Amino acid sequence: MTNSEKGVSFSQTVIALMKGVIYREENGGAWQDLLNFQAPVRDYTAILGLELILDEAEGYAFLRQRSTQAGEEELFRLVPRRQLGFSVSLLLALLRKKLVEFDASSGEARLIMREEEIVNLLSVFLPDTANEARLMDRVESDIRKIVEMGFLRRLRDQENEFEVRRILKAFVDAQWLSDFDLRLADYRTMIEGAHLVSGKRAT
Repeated sequence: MTNSEKGVSFSQTVIALMKGVIYREENGGAWQDLLNFQAPVRDYTAILGLELILDEAEGYAFLRQRSTQAGEEELFRLVPRRQLGFSVSLLLALLRKKLVEFDASSGEARLIMREEEIVNLLSVFLPDTANEARLMDRVESDIRKIVEMGFLRRLRDQENEFEVRRILKAFVDAQWLSDFDLRLADYRTMIEGAHLVSGKRAT
């Protein structure tokens, strides 16, 4: 490969990362180029205030905004920060825990879940409602958002089945789960209190 060809491949690799996640199984050529240019890509993106997250075992790579160190000037954000609602955050946490359980008990590489299984995960934590159709619309909306974020992948020709993408492990770490569990405990207390009040009114 000539220096000119190397330069083109390097530029294409950086551009691909700027656009989103590179998966080994879906972007074979870009993935191999990234492995070949890993060191210069890290150096180049670091200048932009970005950090390359590359997991060869799981087969994904993406760019994350580097945390500002003490005394450093805050950089403009090239990677936007997502504001997540509680129900989306809840579903991400539940899917992350499901992935941990799956890895501990199964020798399979891919966690596949049906839509009704995902709904059942959430139903324990959502307030009771007589309007089941509205509840399903809400859950389906959250699932679509998580598909758009890249943490769920709808299986081809299987409309109601999804693969839980392993990149979720990089975004929802142990500290995130711990912090969210504290919020979830407060939420459970609130829901239980609402059930008690509803029960007293019914009697």
